[in-house]
Amino acid sequence: MLHIHNGDSTAGTMKEANFPGEHFAFREALVTGPTPSGLSKDEWIAVRADYLAEGVKFDADKFQQDLERADAALDNISNHAEIILWFEHDLFCQINLAYLLDRFSRQNIGQSRLSLICIGEFPGKPDFRGLGELTAEEMASLFDTRHEVTAAEMNLAQKAWAAFCAPDPSVIEQLLTEDTSAMPFLRGALTQHLARFPSVKNGLGQAENKLLELISGGRTKFLQLCLAFFKAAPAYGLGDTQIWCDLNRMAEASHPLLQIEGFDDSAPASSRIHASFQLTETGKQVLAGQEDFVQANGIDLWLGGVHLREDNLWRWDAQQQRLIQAKP
Repeated sequence: MLHIHNGDSTAGTMKEANFPGEHFAFREALVTGPTPSGLSKDEWIAVRADYLAEGVKFDADKFQQDLERADAALDNISNHAEIILWFEHDLFCQINLAYLLDRFSRQNIGQSRLSLICIGEFPGKPDFRGLGELTAEEMASLFDTRHEVTAAEMNLAQKAWAAFCAPDPSVIEQLLTEDTSAMPFLRGALTQHLARFPSVKNGLGQAENKLLELISGGRTKFLQLCLAFFKAAPAYGLGDTQIWCDLNRMAEASHPLLQIEGFDDSAPASSRIHASFQLTETGKQVLAGQEDFVQANGIDLWLGGVHLREDNLWRWDAQQQRLIQAKP
């Protein structure tokens, strides 16, 4: 039996409890950085490694080796009688789940039974954010709720992953006009993804606007800010590394929205806990909708398979709940 967990936290919990089977932590963060379609396996790994290394200022070779080991492990799962995927409702998890189901749909897994546990709530946890909050006993209580992955789930995951990786984000909007009930959390997750595109109001995505709002409201310390963001925007499922990348992008722009104090780029990532943030005047104006981040700074940003540039700019209209392609 092989358990595939969306990250180290749940895998560690289950290992410590000696839960039967092997435990594999899928560590990718496919919700961030480039996921362009049409790449070979080697090209894909190189693109992802370069992005992941850039976010934490590490050597890309290390990430390439890690990704290659993970890829090889996923290639060799057919010797398990059952493969159980443990995932949850948020955007981070749903994109990783779509990737894995799409991969397994094209992979010979022999006679292995592919099962899924995917939840959006848990008894006694009104503010449930994810499986990482659960004890080993609570995790074990979910084991008998697993179900064998259906053809409908596989087909929808294939469509969702293709749409997420498409260079034209309107493919996602088209998918959302179809029946997505086979994966009940997918619709909300993909809508959250579209809201990450630059707003027509000020050129920032919904998550970035929430971060500025929280800093403006006094959550200026990094740990304090992360905890407040997790509570205010749980549907994203982002971790502190993804939050840091968003903050750093706004701080390193030619017309920065933030000032970061108490952190040196040459210091280990763990020292980010000491960082604090203040809005610049431009940041205050952008948050108020009086200035536009993209107009002030240009844009070179990947959201899934979409490479946002000034000549390929899509904006999110929150009132109409739709994307608008800006004219170059």
